Amino acid sequence: MIKKKFLLLTMSTLTAITLAACSDTEEDMNPADPETDVEMNEDMDEDMNEEADAGHGEMDHSSSGEVPEGLAESDSPTFEVGSQAIINADHMPGMDGAEATIVGAYDTTVYALSFTPTTGGEPVENHKWVIHEELEDAGDMPLSAGDEAVIAADHMEGMDGATATIDIAEETTVYMVDFTTTDSGDEVVNHKWVTESELSAE
Repeated sequence: MIKKKFLLLTMSTLTAITLAACSDTEEDMNPADPETDVEMNEDMDEDMNEEADAGHGEMDHSSSGEVPEGLAESDSPTFEVGSQAIINADHMPGMDGAEATIVGAYDTTVYALSFTPTTGGEPVENHKWVIHEELEDAGDMPLSAGDEAVIAADHMEGMDGATATIDIAEETTVYMVDFTTTDSGDEVVNHKWVTESELSAE
């Protein structure tokens, strides 16, 4: 009889310890726990930022202002050089909604294209924009979606010399612009390129 009571007591104690351990584990993993929520959100933000960096995040915001040989200035651009406009594009963080000053306006064919950087890493998809004059031996005729070309521009690391596939081709006026980023307040000068459809009057 005593042995049975001792055995029963031992079993009860073990059960209680096991349940307590499970409860602690569940509390540690409880998604409703505020600290767990913060950690999970921080991890997700880091992942999203890394994904953004894989696309346009490594772009050089500013440039020297030099333009490729043969690029024609626009005779009657919608946005005159020296005027202001609002950027409606998010090629990079802090760009969308920024007030831009028009530095140059040019008539050409612009391309959104996909390529693998010459420096390695993840492929870049639908990069906007590279103009016709920034492609090697592109000839006089505009290229079409699906065509391949070698890039002769360094808007971002690993771009110059990369073989790209054209995703979109559009004949339009492109603009070189100065602006201040809306997120960090960085001054960007001679940014290449923004298309006419990506600008609006103030």
